[in-house]
Amino acid sequence: MRHVSIAGVQTLGAPLALDVAREAGDLRYGAIWAAEANAAEALSLLGAVSQVAPTAGVGTGVLALQLRTPPLHAMAAATLQQLVGDERDVFLGIGISSPAVAGQWHGAGYGDRPIAQVREFVALVRECLSGESVTFEGDFYRVSRFRLGLRLGERKPKIVVAALNEQMLRLAGEVADGVLLNYLPASAVPWCVEQVRKGGDAQVFAFVHCAVTDRDRYAELARRDLLNYAVVDAYAKQFARAGYADDVAAFRERWSARDRDGALAAIGDRWVDEVQIMGDASHVRAAVQAYADAGVDSPIVFALPWGEDRRATLSDTLRALA
Repeated sequence: MRHVSIAGVQTLGAPLALDVAREAGDLRYGAIWAAEANAAEALSLLGAVSQVAPTAGVGTGVLALQLRTPPLHAMAAATLQQLVGDERDVFLGIGISSPAVAGQWHGAGYGDRPIAQVREFVALVRECLSGESVTFEGDFYRVSRFRLGLRLGERKPKIVVAALNEQMLRLAGEVADGVLLNYLPASAVPWCVEQVRKGGDAQVFAFVHCAVTDRDRYAELARRDLLNYAVVDAYAKQFARAGYADDVAAFRERWSARDRDGALAAIGDRWVDEVQIMGDASHVRAAVQAYADAGVDSPIVFALPWGEDRRATLSDTLRALA
């Protein structure tokens, strides 16, 4: 079943994000995901989403695990599970955020052992969601006699780990209920699924960045968006492995020389078209299906508000893919 992310519109305000979530619920998308960085905060927004889209599950895609304690993550997920009830899923999507977001924007440490930290984090959140008394002594977290004060039914929140590269993909397969892929073409999915399966049988989700809109008119917006991720080492590695190695090398050279225009120009058309999917409804529909065909269990429609009428573009995209 396809899901929807409202992350692409959260910077435009919580009311618009809720309106899009309401429409996604009316169209019977399976779950609605929200992110956070420096705009709408995900958990309070999803609490509202749970009320305006009463048939959809909710998911965080993703929370920077450096910004909240594991018990607080468990409390948040349990709260959302109570709000949506036992008939709907809650996906607690977490990941290691970038040094810029975690360190510079929020004043939290980035850390130097991300694999070990995620492993420990997931283990502790699971214990906290159990309802039992939890005392935990780890390398990153220490908890004494925490007990979740909310009672959950049979359905529990599912832990989803955001992963880009080999070690994190394998870890997600081993310890999580799901793995979340992002900013990759459908052609790169099989390799990612192979890594996940070396760890275990986690469900595979993937953001599919797309819009029913004029590709030529908004390709430059797509390049600027990709630039924000290509400067991050982990994403640059993923992009290179996905088939854009020459573009990535040229981009990094120009970026290191502080040539922003040259760096943007290095992001080639194929990179744009395969990762930021734009075109008519049939083109976008086929592209999203390609992710499912490649091994994604639940594609997440990351609707891009790139159109002369942003709200109409979002609606056109959601309706085309419902």
